[in-house]
Parts: sequence; C-alpha cells; structure tokens
Amino acid sequence: MQENAEYISADKLKELKNELEILKSSKRQEISQRIEEAKKLGDLSENAEYMEAREAQDQNERRIYELEDLVKRAVVIQKSKPTGKVQIGSTIKVKSGSETKTYHIVGSEDADPLQGKISNESPIGKALLGKKVGDVVEIKTPSGVIKYTIGNIS
Repeated sequence: MQENAEYISADKLKELKNELEILKSSKRQEISQRIEEAKKLGDLSENAEYMEAREAQDQNERRIYELEDLVKRAVVIQKSKPTGKVQIGSTIKVKSGSETKTYHIVGSEDADPLQGKISNESPIGKALLGKKVGDVVEIKTPSGVIKYTIGNIS
C-alpha cells in the first residue's frame, strides 16, 4: 500500500474527474458572471449578492483543490489477486456467533457500509487487512468488541 494514497474504484475516479471538470469550467464561469452582475449593483461592502457569490466562489475553489488532490493521490483498486490474505479489493465472509456477513474492502470514497462496502481506513477494514482464512479478529466498535472469524477471501 502506498502512503497517502487514496484507494478508489475506476467508476468513482471517473465520477470525481467529471465533477472536477464541471467545477473548473461551467461552475467557475457561472460564479464569475454572478460576481460581475453583483458588482454592477454598487457598494460592495453592503452587497449581499456579491458576498454570496464570493462565498460560492470560495467553496467552489476549495472543492476543486480537494478533488485535484484526491485525483492526484488516487490508486485505482484492481480486482484483488488471490494471495490468501485480506487486501484492498478483497471480498470476505466473516462469522460472528451465528451471523455471517460479507464485506468488500474499498477505499474511503467508495465506502457504503449498508451495501457491505467498508473502507480500508475504517476500524473493521483496518483490522481485517492482512488476515487469512481462519484468523479470529477482535474489533473495538462503539457498541463493544466484536469477534470475527474469517471464513472466505476472494
């Protein structure tokens, strides 16, 4: 694993690049036009339209910066090759008592716990990484300690 890397699916990376392109082109132009229109209204110190447009510009530029940084650090998650160990991209079945759960280890941008997609940075994801079939993992959660036995890795 690369330090400071952001693990992400190819689809999510494409989605983020599209958002970045929109923010850098049409959204910037739209905000610039709003600022110009607001300037025509007079005194900028008491011009709510101007202040709102400048705030929108600041938010847009912050999001552009975040997305550019994310895209730069992005490492596309490939379907994991069987290594016998849990890694980013792995799908694993774990058992806790009589309950069996399936998790897919993904990057934080793709995480969706309700769909079984857990981040490699989450407490569960961190605890499972590097483990093998049959390993018992204890995970501290807000609701207490959970013990999982790894049943399958694919």
